[in-house]
Amino acid sequence: MTRPAVLLLSGGLDSTTLLASAKQHSWQVYALTFRYGQRHDVEVARAQAIAADYGVVRHVVADIDLRVFGGSALTSSDIDVPKDRGAEAMADGIPATYVPARNTIFLSYALAWAEVLGARDLFIGVNALDYSGYPDCRPEFITAFEQLANLATKAGTQGGDRFTVHTPLMTMSKANIIALGVSLGVDYGATTSCYDPAADGAACGRCDACQLRKKGFAEARVADPTRYARA
Repeated sequence: MTRPAVLLLSGGLDSTTLLASAKQHSWQVYALTFRYGQRHDVEVARAQAIAADYGVVRHVVADIDLRVFGGSALTSSDIDVPKDRGAEAMADGIPATYVPARNTIFLSYALAWAEVLGARDLFIGVNALDYSGYPDCRPEFITAFEQLANLATKAGTQGGDRFTVHTPLMTMSKANIIALGVSLGVDYGATTSCYDPAADGAACGRCDACQLRKKGFAEARVADPTRYARA
């Protein structure tokens, strides 16, 4: 018997692989995407197309505006997206592309929707290996949020099934995630990872996300279908 679950879908490589895996395991997926004032709004259109392709039960695009706070290269035009950084630089500290408390906010929305649906399962494609140093992609954060979900909700405090935050990609390398997706038939050409894409959606090829994506395809020995902007 299938169960309902709320899955955070960004239109990126990881979340699309997550969706393909959830569908393979017969979850009834309710997909949630955010238009949060990000400079790379192309991801919303990609997420809409991907959700339609996978036949999710319902796809919601929630509008919130994190530009009112700023503090990130993804939500403020005053902060440049880092480019051409080597692996050592990317591993050093939290980058300017970190959006303050983003995953906490996103999971809180997912939790609210799950409670309305009577669902007890949330899916998020965070990864603790090939990531850019974001503190809200770590296992400790997911464990803490799961505890909060079961303390701060009517559903969590009145017995029955507990909320679970599923992170099946957490300990996988980008190459392994791509290999999994290929085995599931994921069309990675339909996804986007770039932090600073061109107006036509072409990836810059130089930001941290593009570099990690390129590295993943190279290590997986899979042709990279990404359309990159010309130098």
